[in-house]
Amino acid sequence: MDYAIAIHGGAGVIPRDIDPEIRQGYEDSLKQALELGRSMLEEGRASLDVVETVIRTLEDDPRFNAGKGAVYTWEGRHELDASIMDGRDLSCGAVTGVKTVRHPITLARKVMEETRHVFLSHDGAETFARQMDLERVENSFFDTERRRKQWQEMRDRAEQEMGTVGVAVLDKNGDLAAGTSTGGMTGKRWGRIGDSPVVGAGTYADNRSVAVSCTGTGEEFIRNVIAYQVSALMTFKGLSLQEAAEEVIHKTLKKGDGGLIAVSHRGEIAMVFNSDGMFRGAADSSGRFEVAIWD
Repeated sequence: MDYAIAIHGGAGVIPRDIDPEIRQGYEDSLKQALELGRSMLEEGRASLDVVETVIRTLEDDPRFNAGKGAVYTWEGRHELDASIMDGRDLSCGAVTGVKTVRHPITLARKVMEETRHVFLSHDGAETFARQMDLERVENSFFDTERRRKQWQEMRDRAEQEMGTVGVAVLDKNGDLAAGTSTGGMTGKRWGRIGDSPVVGAGTYADNRSVAVSCTGTGEEFIRNVIAYQVSALMTFKGLSLQEAAEEVIHKTLKKGDGGLIAVSHRGEIAMVFNSDGMFRGAADSSGRFEVAIWD
């Protein structure tokens, strides 16, 4: 393949009898994001630029749990996480617990390119965003009535809410990149961090193997370093991308834990999940263009 791209908008319990208008809205959002990525790749744009740009559009879409539309913490605020990785040299950047940065994925890329570090958190990440002159907003900017209702109905237990977004890309230069952005888990407490900003767990990219973005029960993806496992199975065990993705999702993780999207260095695409559904899409230079929710 000259290029390939896969995107996701979260995995979880997605009823098949979902309101047709709501379903159409999700499908339209996925198609728009996928078309943007495909057009950039067709123009010869770099994989990192495609990952960042597509995720920025998803961060601005209130349907997803990333940026505008992020879920509420236990205290009724929003704390955002993101990570990005460059398959050329394993460069990566991540942020967690940011509250006023409109596009956490852009801040993660700044960490990768403008510092000697990989992972910045909370107040430190906010200070760095100010120094980088990134767009800032009030925390209330991320509010949506749907997420507020979920928070109010939470009562005395926290429930995971699907909607994390991610992108994996192979560009015309043969370079891989991946990124993931999320608002985390509804009702999260004590500064909880999931897999999305954790390189190797929620995001991974290596030109020798694969670019991966994960979504689901973050704790399980961290414990099993799922994104890296896909690469390791391909590199050291000789599995195909599809075989490696199915190995980690269906054999390592438990049913309902979530899924992943991935693009190999050959342009193969895998979108595998063990939950009821996963918002996802894929396109490549052969003319493939599809979005889906269920099997």
